[in-house]
This record gives sequence, C-alpha cells and structure tokens, in this order.
Amino acid sequence: MEPNALQIRSFTGGMAQTNGYLIGSSKNDSHCLLVDAPLGISAWLEELGEKPTDLLLTHQHYDHVEDAAKIAARGARIHAYAAYSEDLTLEKLLQQSGIPIKVEPYAVANLLEGETELDAGGLQFGLEHVPGHSPDSVVFIHDQVAFGGDTLFAGGIGRADLPEGNMELLVSGIRGKLFSLDSKTTIYPGHGPDTTIGVEKATNPFL
Repeated sequence: MEPNALQIRSFTGGMAQTNGYLIGSSKNDSHCLLVDAPLGISAWLEELGEKPTDLLLTHQHYDHVEDAAKIAARGARIHAYAAYSEDLTLEKLLQQSGIPIKVEPYAVANLLEGETELDAGGLQFGLEHVPGHSPDSVVFIHDQVAFGGDTLFAGGIGRADLPEGNMELLVSGIRGKLFSLDSKTTIYPGHGPDTTIGVEKATNPFL
C-alpha cells in the first residue's frame, strides 16, 4: 500500500498538548484505528462518527492514555508494549509531587514486547522498541509512515529525565532504528508537527 493511501487525521489535546492519530485506509474504509489516546480524543471521535477497531499505544505516559479506557469501552482492542501500570503512566510519581493525575485503568489486549510486526485494523506495521524516554516506547511503521510517540520530534527528541529514562539509550535507538528508515519516511510524533527522517538526520541538534 502506498503511503498516500493512508488517511491520517490528527487530534491534539490534554494538559501536555498530546497528539493522537486516526488512521483509515482508503482501500478499506470500513476500518479505522487510533494511535494514542490523549484527553478529549474520545469525544472528538464521537463527533466524527468514527469507531476505531484498534488502539495502538506508543507508550503509556498519562498524557497518551487518558482516554484509553473510553476508547476500549467503545470496542477498540488495545495494543501496547506492556500492561497498564501506575508506574508506566507516571500517576504514582505525579501524585507524590502533588499533581492529582488519575488515569482510568484499561486492559491491554495484545502485549507487544518481543514482537516485530503487528496486524491491526487491516494494516500491517513494523515495530521498533525505542526506550529511553519511557521503557515501553514503541514506534509503529507502515511503509513510509512512522508513529513515533515521544522518541523523535521535529527538531527535538523525547526527554529522558523521567523514571527509567536514559538519554544514551534513546539517542542510540533513534540513530540505529529510526535513522535506518527511508529518508522520505514521515514521522508523526506525540507532540508538535510531523517531520521526516531525512530532515531530522540533517538538522536535529540533538542527533
């Protein structure tokens, strides 16, 4: 399937202005799936009249999963590297810091640890585990499109000062796993605008 065969619509919401992506295939418009579930995306989907069959989580920091339980309640199957935990969502850390973040628990139907491929919503994805920002960070790759979560941004990379963060691991993962992708590959990140592998290889000051 050519990259332009994918219909990708973005939503940005929540305290951290987090991106979520609705993917529908022009060759199979009866299916759609979602990448990440920031606060407010469930209501947005209802407004659009869309009902994703699958929810792919790039990682489980709270701002990417605040609406995950609502999406699952509407019938979506959740795919993530690991099971839900208050450590991964950062709920414990934030509550200890006096920030009353509470994520409604959800069940991960398909654990991706150790997997290299995923078939979801009628689409095939390659998987790359790129920890360093979060231990469960996964990049979902379909042809020349990649959903990177908080690994690689336009002109930046994910922060590594959170629990189990590791800057060296993050940088080596980006260079070894993402920079090996075609330079025309578009990265849809967890925050900010999309970019390409070629642009980031040439200009990203952190890499």
